[in-house]
Amino acid sequence: MHELALPLLVGLIVVALAFDYLNGLHDAANSIATVVATRLLGPVAAVLFAAFFNFAAYFLTLMFPALHKVAETIGGGLIAKDLITPSVIFGALIGAMFWNVVTWLKGIPSSSSHALVGGLIGAGVAHAGLTGVQWSGLNKTLIAIVLSPLLGMMIAMALMLLTSWLFSRSTNRVADKSFRVLHLMSSAAYSLSHGLNDAQKTMGIITVLLYSTGYYSGKFEVPHWVAICCYVAIALGTMTGGWKIIETMGSRITKLSQHQGFCASMSGSIVVFTASLLGIPVSTTHTITGCIIGSGVARRTSAVRWGVAQSVVMAWIITIPASAAVGAIFYLLTVPFGG
Repeated sequence: MHELALPLLVGLIVVALAFDYLNGLHDAANSIATVVATRLLGPVAAVLFAAFFNFAAYFLTLMFPALHKVAETIGGGLIAKDLITPSVIFGALIGAMFWNVVTWLKGIPSSSSHALVGGLIGAGVAHAGLTGVQWSGLNKTLIAIVLSPLLGMMIAMALMLLTSWLFSRSTNRVADKSFRVLHLMSSAAYSLSHGLNDAQKTMGIITVLLYSTGYYSGKFEVPHWVAICCYVAIALGTMTGGWKIIETMGSRITKLSQHQGFCASMSGSIVVFTASLLGIPVSTTHTITGCIIGSGVARRTSAVRWGVAQSVVMAWIITIPASAAVGAIFYLLTVPFGG
């Protein structure tokens, strides 16, 4: 157990919630890019819509507690719980927040989830070396980096083909009206899955911090007040929005129709809900990008702006190393002060 004065504990929790807020701000595009790009909802209505369903994920976890496995992975599945100190948490959060701010200012849809994973790994390795890494949890997360966008792309393409066949005898007017309703429903489902998976990363950080400092004991589970605070923080961040990233996700990769918007957000929600059930901190950014590309490719390969997609992929590749380096640096800065 690591002793930490209550004011410092509160300060670290505030920093964690600030990351959660920034996560919502940075990843607002995940939930609303398709509905904004297709003009199904206006920007203001879209962020309020997404924020509502981000928070509604809390009530879903009350009905299905097994959906909180992602918090357990972040709390002890990447770095051994007994090796995590307040300084490791501080380094992890600052590393993740630094990368989020850089990519947000540049309008690059990178992963907040993997920025946090990178920050935690960097700070954890700086503290305890490679022996502290839980390789099974890390490998599961690294595999998801590759699989989530690929699975999202394939499911989106399959949905495009299936729904095109189902509506082949419908008039354009009937099909468009139907897909508007379906798109809105699928966007709600994706916002729900986004809030569920992403808010848990901060829950895991705060919970393991409480355990490591002796302020919480017993079975490792997320206290209800921590869950509520995290869902509120990510919903508020989503309401603020990240408009540059929304533009990249919603229109620069490929131009979307209501049909494509539905297929992209529906396939994204399938992937993210499945990942949450398996306890995998998947990137909602990677997932929805793959889904958008899949819905574009199903129309025609030339519909996708591959140059933009390539720059997004490059950001994915360097997210974990970059945030890990910053996380390690900020951990080391705390060492002279007893870190």
